[in-house]
Amino acid sequence: MKVHLIDGTYELFRAFYGAPAATYAGREVGASRGLVRSLVALLRTGTVSHVACAFDTVIESFRNQLFAGYKTGDGIDPALWSQFPLAERAVAALGVTVWPMIDFEADDALATAAARFALDDRVTQVVVCSPDKDLAQCVQGARVVTWDRLRDVVLDDAGVAAKFGVPPAAIPDWLALVGDDADGIPGLPRWGARSAATVLARWGRIEDIPVDAAAWDVPVRGAAALAASLAAGRADAMLYKRLATLRRDVPLSETLDDLAWRGARRDVLEAVCAEIGERTVLERVPRWDE
Repeated sequence: MKVHLIDGTYELFRAFYGAPAATYAGREVGASRGLVRSLVALLRTGTVSHVACAFDTVIESFRNQLFAGYKTGDGIDPALWSQFPLAERAVAALGVTVWPMIDFEADDALATAAARFALDDRVTQVVVCSPDKDLAQCVQGARVVTWDRLRDVVLDDAGVAAKFGVPPAAIPDWLALVGDDADGIPGLPRWGARSAATVLARWGRIEDIPVDAAAWDVPVRGAAALAASLAAGRADAMLYKRLATLRRDVPLSETLDDLAWRGARRDVLEAVCAEIGERTVLERVPRWDE
């Protein structure tokens, strides 16, 4: 069996910025409609047997205590922010296990679940449904992969290496050096995607990169300046790596059997659809949990 793990926060953002805005009963509901339709389409493929969806119920997490510049909820469009509780209820109404994150982030829940269920012999593959580069660190060979549903791109170990120039385990190091604007991680001066990939492909971890550029036996433009930047900002780089490293110890109580998709909950989904003025999706639900 396959386990599908959905990045609900990404899906809601994508629906908000990719689907038409829609107001119903005095509130913006367009993203919630788009999310429900998207997940029903996924469930209709017949390939989903076990599934869960994680949301950033609160954007801030323990990482904000580590670094003041880390991402917050500031700047999120109120029309989007107001739909998070509605989206969580809608996904649960579809019969999908929902993980609302408060102290951790949705990505931490997905990383924890991916690592846990990959160990189960009944699981043939864990599919992390998100193009988020942070989640590339969860990839394990072809057993745990990421899937960009919009572009239908699957990344296994080889795919991650081809896209980023480093293996999955080095993604936090790569993000620490290059930075990640979406998460508020600034990276180090002078370091770019290509230089970080070249150096990390050789040494694997920030901790193992030689301090003296003279010891670098890989061709990197501006090696002396890069080494100086790392020497001056090594403590910062290690903090950024910690921020970029997904946790795999989120206390998720669900077992593999709990993730089995048995169908949507008719009464609950009908109520949610009435709340958002969604008239078509009920006819497309492939199975009801009755």
